[in-house]
Amino acid sequence: MRAVFFGTPQIAVSALRALTQVAEVAAVVCQPDRPSGRGLKLAAPPVKEAALELGLSVHQPTKVRTGELAAWLREKNADVALVMAYGRILPADVLSAPRRGAMNLHASLLPRYRGAAPINWAIVNGESTTGISLMQMDEGLDTGPVYSRHALELTETETAGTLAERMATLAAHVVRADLAAAVDGKLTAEPQDHDSATHAPLIERQHLQVDFRRSALEIARLIRGMAPRPGAFTLLGGKVLRLHEARPTAGPMPPGAAPGTVSILGKRALIATGEGQLELINAQVEGKKALMAVDLINGRVLTEGAVLGA
Repeated sequence: MRAVFFGTPQIAVSALRALTQVAEVAAVVCQPDRPSGRGLKLAAPPVKEAALELGLSVHQPTKVRTGELAAWLREKNADVALVMAYGRILPADVLSAPRRGAMNLHASLLPRYRGAAPINWAIVNGESTTGISLMQMDEGLDTGPVYSRHALELTETETAGTLAERMATLAAHVVRADLAAAVDGKLTAEPQDHDSATHAPLIERQHLQVDFRRSALEIARLIRGMAPRPGAFTLLGGKVLRLHEARPTAGPMPPGAAPGTVSILGKRALIATGEGQLELINAQVEGKKALMAVDLINGRVLTEGAVLGA
Protein backbone atom coordinates (compact mmCIF):
# COMPACT_ATOMS: atom_id res chain seq x y z
CA MET A 1 0.00 0.00 0.00
CA ARG A 2 1.34 3.40 -1.02
CA ALA A 3 -0.07 6.40 0.83
CA VAL A 4 0.17 10.16 1.22
CA PHE A 5 -0.63 11.59 4.65
CA PHE A 6 -2.45 14.89 5.23
CA GLY A 7 -2.30 16.35 8.74
CA THR A 8 -1.03 19.33 10.70
CA PRO A 9 -1.39 19.41 14.55
CA GLN A 10 -0.05 17.18 17.31
CA ILE A 11 -3.14 14.96 17.38
CA ALA A 12 -2.27 13.64 13.90
CA VAL A 13 1.32 12.63 14.67
CA SER A 14 0.52 9.18 16.08
CA ALA A 15 -1.58 8.34 13.03
CA LEU A 16 1.33 9.31 10.75
CA ARG A 17 3.71 7.10 12.70
CA ALA A 18 1.21 4.22 12.51
CA LEU A 19 0.84 4.74 8.76
CA THR A 20 4.56 4.18 8.26
CA GLN A 21 4.08 0.75 9.85
CA VAL A 22 1.41 -0.40 7.37
CA ALA A 23 2.23 1.50 4.18
CA GLU A 24 4.90 3.09 2.08
CA VAL A 25 4.41 6.80 2.79
CA ALA A 26 5.21 8.66 -0.42
CA ALA A 27 4.89 12.12 1.15
CA VAL A 28 3.31 14.15 3.93
CA VAL A 29 1.15 17.24 3.37
CA CYS A 30 0.65 19.80 6.12
CA GLN A 31 -0.16 23.47 6.44
CA PRO A 32 2.61 26.07 6.08
CA ASP A 33 4.83 27.12 8.97
CA ARG A 34 3.18 29.84 11.07
CA PRO A 35 4.50 32.65 13.30
CA SER A 36 4.51 31.51 16.92
CA GLY A 37 5.45 32.82 20.35
CA ARG A 38 6.25 36.33 21.47
CA GLY A 39 8.91 36.72 18.80
CA LEU A 40 6.53 35.49 16.10
CA LYS A 41 9.21 33.28 14.64
CA LEU A 42 8.08 30.79 12.02
CA ALA A 43 7.37 27.42 13.62
CA ALA A 44 6.85 24.12 11.86
CA PRO A 45 3.63 22.23 12.60
CA PRO A 46 4.04 19.06 14.68
CA VAL A 47 3.28 16.76 11.74
CA LYS A 48 6.08 18.35 9.70
CA GLU A 49 8.53 17.87 12.55
CA ALA A 50 7.52 14.22 12.89
CA ALA A 51 7.70 13.63 9.13
CA LEU A 52 11.21 15.05 8.88
CA GLU A 53 12.25 12.93 11.86
CA LEU A 54 10.92 9.89 9.98
CA GLY A 55 12.81 10.90 6.84
CA LEU A 56 9.66 11.64 4.84
CA SER A 57 9.16 14.25 2.15
CA VAL A 58 6.98 17.20 3.25
CA HIS A 59 4.76 19.37 1.05
CA GLN A 60 3.19 22.58 2.45
CA PRO A 61 0.91 24.15 -0.17
CA THR A 62 -0.48 27.61 0.50
CA LYS A 63 -3.50 26.90 -1.70
CA VAL A 64 -5.39 23.66 -2.38
CA ARG A 65 -7.85 24.67 -5.13
CA THR A 66 -5.58 25.76 -7.98
CA GLY A 67 -5.19 22.26 -9.41
CA GLU A 68 -1.49 22.15 -8.48
CA LEU A 69 -2.02 20.03 -5.37
CA ALA A 70 -4.14 17.52 -7.28
CA ALA A 71 -1.53 17.25 -10.03
CA TRP A 72 1.23 16.81 -7.44
CA LEU A 73 -0.79 14.10 -5.68
CA ARG A 74 -1.45 12.21 -8.93
CA GLU A 75 2.31 12.13 -9.56
CA LYS A 76 2.76 10.31 -6.26
CA ASN A 77 0.82 7.34 -7.63
CA ALA A 78 -0.70 6.67 -4.22
CA ASP A 79 -3.30 4.06 -3.37
CA VAL A 80 -4.86 6.33 -0.75
CA ALA A 81 -4.57 9.72 0.92
CA LEU A 82 -5.05 9.42 4.66
CA VAL A 83 -6.26 12.62 6.29
CA MET A 84 -6.40 13.60 9.96
CA ALA A 85 -6.86 17.18 11.13
CA TYR A 86 -5.27 18.70 8.03
CA GLY A 87 -7.21 21.92 8.61
CA ARG A 88 -8.47 22.66 5.11
CA ILE A 89 -11.38 21.39 3.04
CA LEU A 90 -9.99 19.43 0.12
CA PRO A 91 -11.57 19.86 -3.34
CA ALA A 92 -12.85 17.04 -5.52
CA ASP A 93 -9.76 16.83 -7.74
CA VAL A 94 -7.56 16.24 -4.70
CA LEU A 95 -9.95 13.71 -3.16
CA SER A 96 -10.04 11.65 -6.36
CA ALA A 97 -6.31 11.76 -7.15
CA PRO A 98 -5.26 8.54 -5.33
CA ARG A 99 -6.49 5.19 -6.64
CA ARG A 100 -8.85 4.67 -3.66
CA GLY A 101 -9.44 8.33 -3.01
CA ALA A 102 -9.01 9.99 0.38
CA MET A 103 -9.94 8.50 3.76
CA ASN A 104 -10.33 10.54 6.91
CA LEU A 105 -9.78 9.76 10.59
CA HIS A 106 -12.50 11.89 12.18
CA ALA A 107 -12.52 12.42 15.95
CA SER A 108 -16.15 11.51 16.62
CA LEU A 109 -18.62 8.69 16.11
CA LEU A 110 -20.12 9.93 12.87
CA PRO A 111 -22.66 11.21 12.00
CA ARG A 112 -22.40 12.97 15.36
CA TYR A 113 -20.13 16.00 15.63
CA ARG A 114 -19.30 16.66 12.03
CA GLY A 115 -17.08 19.69 11.70
CA ALA A 116 -13.97 21.39 13.00
CA ALA A 117 -14.05 20.82 16.77
CA PRO A 118 -15.61 17.45 17.65
CA ILE A 119 -13.39 16.85 20.69
CA ASN A 120 -14.27 20.16 22.32
CA TRP A 121 -18.01 19.98 21.73
CA ALA A 122 -18.33 16.37 22.88
CA ILE A 123 -17.07 17.47 26.31
CA VAL A 124 -19.03 20.73 26.40
CA ASN A 125 -22.25 18.87 25.58
CA GLY A 126 -21.69 16.23 28.26
CA GLU A 127 -21.24 13.18 26.04
CA SER A 128 -20.19 9.99 27.78
CA THR A 129 -18.81 8.36 24.64
CA THR A 130 -16.98 9.54 21.54
CA GLY A 131 -14.38 7.92 19.29
CA ILE A 132 -12.66 7.74 15.91
CA SER A 133 -14.43 7.10 12.61
CA LEU A 134 -12.59 5.97 9.49
CA MET A 135 -14.53 7.35 6.55
CA GLN A 136 -14.31 7.78 2.79
CA MET A 137 -14.10 11.49 2.06
CA ASP A 138 -16.46 13.28 -0.29
CA GLU A 139 -17.01 16.98 -0.98
CA GLY A 140 -19.35 17.40 2.00
CA LEU A 141 -18.35 18.26 5.56
CA ASP A 142 -17.62 14.82 7.06
CA THR A 143 -20.57 13.35 5.17
CA GLY A 144 -18.91 10.37 3.47
CA PRO A 145 -19.59 6.69 4.18
CA VAL A 146 -17.92 5.14 7.23
CA TYR A 147 -15.72 2.04 7.27
CA SER A 148 -15.38 1.66 11.03
CA ARG A 149 -16.09 3.36 14.35
CA HIS A 150 -14.00 2.86 17.47
CA ALA A 151 -15.56 4.14 20.71
CA LEU A 152 -13.86 5.83 23.64
CA GLU A 153 -15.42 6.49 27.04
CA LEU A 154 -15.04 10.00 28.47
CA THR A 155 -14.06 10.51 32.08
CA GLU A 156 -15.74 13.02 34.40
CA THR A 157 -12.57 15.14 34.48
CA GLU A 158 -11.80 14.93 30.75
CA THR A 159 -10.36 18.04 29.13
CA ALA A 160 -9.92 18.73 25.45
CA GLY A 161 -6.19 18.25 25.99
CA THR A 162 -6.41 14.84 27.67
CA LEU A 163 -9.05 13.62 25.22
CA ALA A 164 -6.95 14.71 22.23
CA GLU A 165 -4.06 12.61 23.53
CA ARG A 166 -6.31 9.56 23.92
CA MET A 167 -7.86 10.16 20.50
CA ALA A 168 -4.40 10.28 18.93
CA THR A 169 -3.58 6.88 20.39
CA LEU A 170 -6.90 5.46 19.22
CA ALA A 171 -6.42 6.88 15.72
CA ALA A 172 -3.09 5.10 15.43
CA HIS A 173 -4.81 1.85 16.39
CA VAL A 174 -7.46 2.41 13.71
CA VAL A 175 -4.75 2.95 11.08
CA ARG A 176 -3.08 -0.32 11.99
CA ALA A 177 -6.35 -2.26 12.34
CA ASP A 178 -8.54 -1.02 9.50
CA LEU A 179 -6.81 1.07 6.85
CA ALA A 180 -5.35 -1.72 4.72
CA ALA A 181 -8.65 -3.61 4.76
CA ALA A 182 -10.53 -0.48 3.70
CA VAL A 183 -8.11 0.21 0.85
CA ASP A 184 -8.26 -3.43 -0.29
CA GLY A 185 -12.07 -3.42 -0.30
CA LYS A 186 -12.35 -5.89 2.56
CA LEU A 187 -14.29 -3.35 4.65
CA THR A 188 -17.57 -1.96 3.38
CA ALA A 189 -18.21 1.73 3.86
CA GLU A 190 -21.76 2.31 5.11
CA PRO A 191 -23.62 5.56 4.33
CA GLN A 192 -24.23 7.84 7.28
CA ASP A 193 -27.68 8.56 8.65
CA HIS A 194 -27.78 12.24 7.76
CA ASP A 195 -30.94 12.81 9.81
CA SER A 196 -28.97 11.94 12.96
CA ALA A 197 -26.08 14.29 12.20
CA THR A 198 -24.93 16.93 14.68
CA HIS A 199 -22.43 19.71 14.09
CA ALA A 200 -19.20 20.67 15.88
CA PRO A 201 -18.59 24.22 14.66
CA LEU A 202 -15.30 26.06 14.59
CA ILE A 203 -14.73 27.61 18.02
CA GLU A 204 -15.11 31.38 18.05
CA ARG A 205 -14.66 33.93 20.81
CA GLN A 206 -18.35 34.06 21.72
CA HIS A 207 -18.27 30.33 22.47
CA LEU A 208 -15.53 30.85 25.05
CA GLN A 209 -17.10 33.49 27.29
CA VAL A 210 -18.76 31.99 30.36
CA ASP A 211 -22.40 32.84 31.01
CA PHE A 212 -22.86 32.40 34.75
CA ARG A 213 -26.61 32.23 34.31
CA ARG A 214 -26.06 28.67 33.13
CA SER A 215 -25.68 25.81 35.60
CA ALA A 216 -22.42 25.06 37.42
CA LEU A 217 -22.29 21.68 35.65
CA GLU A 218 -22.61 23.25 32.20
CA ILE A 219 -19.98 25.87 32.97
CA ALA A 220 -17.54 23.26 34.28
CA ARG A 221 -18.00 21.26 31.07
CA LEU A 222 -17.35 24.37 28.98
CA ILE A 223 -14.13 25.06 30.88
CA ARG A 224 -12.95 21.46 30.47
CA GLY A 225 -13.99 21.35 26.82
CA MET A 226 -11.93 24.43 26.00
CA ALA A 227 -8.89 23.53 28.12
CA PRO A 228 -6.01 24.02 27.71
CA ARG A 229 -6.66 25.91 24.48
CA PRO A 230 -8.30 28.11 23.38
CA GLY A 231 -9.54 28.51 26.98
CA ALA A 232 -12.85 29.68 28.45
CA PHE A 233 -12.86 33.13 29.98
CA THR A 234 -14.82 35.72 31.89
CA LEU A 235 -14.20 39.34 32.88
CA LEU A 236 -13.05 40.61 36.25
CA GLY A 237 -12.74 44.35 36.76
CA GLY A 238 -12.62 44.86 33.01
CA LYS A 239 -9.79 42.37 32.53
CA VAL A 240 -9.95 38.95 30.94
CA LEU A 241 -9.78 36.08 33.43
CA ARG A 242 -8.97 32.73 31.81
CA LEU A 243 -10.65 29.86 33.62
CA HIS A 244 -8.42 26.79 33.43
CA GLU A 245 -10.08 24.49 35.96
CA ALA A 246 -13.31 24.52 37.95
CA ARG A 247 -15.83 22.05 39.33
CA PRO A 248 -19.43 22.09 40.54
CA THR A 249 -19.70 21.97 44.30
CA ALA A 250 -22.45 21.04 46.71
CA GLY A 251 -24.00 23.51 49.10
CA PRO A 252 -26.48 26.37 48.85
CA MET A 253 -25.58 29.67 47.28
CA PRO A 254 -25.52 32.79 49.45
CA PRO A 255 -29.05 34.26 49.59
CA GLY A 256 -29.62 36.76 46.80
CA ALA A 257 -26.25 36.15 45.13
CA ALA A 258 -26.42 37.08 41.45
CA PRO A 259 -24.82 34.70 38.94
CA GLY A 260 -21.09 35.38 38.80
CA THR A 261 -20.81 36.56 42.42
CA VAL A 262 -17.68 35.32 44.22
CA SER A 263 -17.82 33.94 47.77
CA ILE A 264 -14.60 33.27 49.64
CA LEU A 265 -14.80 30.25 51.94
CA GLY A 266 -11.43 29.87 53.62
CA LYS A 267 -9.04 29.06 50.78
CA ARG A 268 -11.82 28.29 48.31
CA ALA A 269 -13.36 30.58 45.71
CA LEU A 270 -17.00 29.76 45.02
CA ILE A 271 -18.98 31.36 42.22
CA ALA A 272 -22.77 31.61 42.09
CA THR A 273 -24.37 30.33 38.88
CA GLY A 274 -27.86 29.91 37.51
CA GLU A 275 -27.97 26.51 39.20
CA GLY A 276 -25.54 25.58 41.99
CA GLN A 277 -22.09 26.86 42.85
CA LEU A 278 -18.87 26.52 40.88
CA GLU A 279 -15.54 26.17 42.68
CA LEU A 280 -12.73 27.87 40.81
CA ILE A 281 -9.51 25.85 40.98
CA ASN A 282 -7.11 27.59 38.60
CA ALA A 283 -7.32 30.81 36.60
CA GLN A 284 -5.19 33.40 34.89
CA VAL A 285 -5.54 37.18 34.69
CA GLU A 286 -4.53 38.55 31.29
CA GLY A 287 -0.83 39.33 31.17
CA LYS A 288 -0.13 37.21 34.27
CA LYS A 289 0.71 33.56 34.89
CA ALA A 290 -1.91 30.98 35.82
CA LEU A 291 -2.48 30.64 39.58
CA MET A 292 -4.36 28.37 41.95
CA ALA A 293 -7.47 29.89 43.52
CA VAL A 294 -5.81 30.22 46.93
CA ASP A 295 -3.09 32.39 45.39
CA LEU A 296 -5.67 34.53 43.62
CA ILE A 297 -7.42 34.98 46.97
CA ASN A 298 -4.21 35.81 48.82
CA GLY A 299 -3.27 38.29 46.09
CA ARG A 300 -6.67 40.00 46.40
CA VAL A 301 -7.47 39.20 42.78
CA LEU A 302 -10.55 37.32 43.96
CA THR A 303 -12.44 39.01 46.77
CA GLU A 304 -15.72 38.45 48.59
CA GLY A 305 -18.61 39.85 46.60
CA ALA A 306 -16.68 40.44 43.36
CA VAL A 307 -18.80 39.77 40.30
CA LEU A 308 -17.34 37.89 37.34
CA GLY A 309 -18.58 38.69 33.88
CA ALA A 310 -19.40 42.29 34.69
